[in-house]
Amino acid sequence: MSSIESLAAGLFWPLATIGLYYLSKMLYRRRPSLLLSPLVAAPAILIVLALALHANYQDYMHDSRWLLALLGPATVAFAVPIYEQRGLIKRYWPVLLFGLTIGSTTAMISAWGFASLLGLDESLRLSLMPRSISTPFAMVVSNDIGGVPNLTAVFVVITGLFGAVIGQMLLQLLPLRSGMARGALYGMGAHGIGVAKAHEIGREEGSIAGLVMVLVGLTNVLAAPLIAWLMHSS
Repeated sequence: MSSIESLAAGLFWPLATIGLYYLSKMLYRRRPSLLLSPLVAAPAILIVLALALHANYQDYMHDSRWLLALLGPATVAFAVPIYEQRGLIKRYWPVLLFGLTIGSTTAMISAWGFASLLGLDESLRLSLMPRSISTPFAMVVSNDIGGVPNLTAVFVVITGLFGAVIGQMLLQLLPLRSGMARGALYGMGAHGIGVAKAHEIGREEGSIAGLVMVLVGLTNVLAAPLIAWLMHSS
């Protein structure tokens, strides 16, 4: 294989990933549907492509590892919405702190409990625990507590999909009248996909959902050493 052919082959998976992401994002804006969400459509088409080309996960990651490295700057960029919503945080910090603590604790304990009931091994249980926080944070927490970050990323997407669907049903059943409550429900239960759904309801709901998603991620990253100590000392 010539150097040009080798370069083209090395760029195939990163370009396919970026291209499919933007294509699905464009389609989602025109026709909002979970199936057209970039977090669903792009990975689904990539899996079909990989099967058709007889490529495996190692082939994909070998060429696309620099995309994974971009999660670091993306995590730092989450400081922007926190700064923009500092007034809201100052006004509602007791409610936000209570909700984040209860929500994060419930999500982690339920994930560990259900995984234990199903007889999953420890690495899978630890990988499932951070499933309810956004991917950049979830992968950091998973690595810190002894899980498999790449597996956690898959669980995060699945949780987001279920959270968005169940959140929509809960909004029809629960008397949540404030934008803050509706936004927090999506930000806590469905992270990135939930934020997109909350923006469809209203600007306030979307802002709250984004803020809650970021605060949950930061809280869990800061608590990861304590979680790891608790898990490995029990």
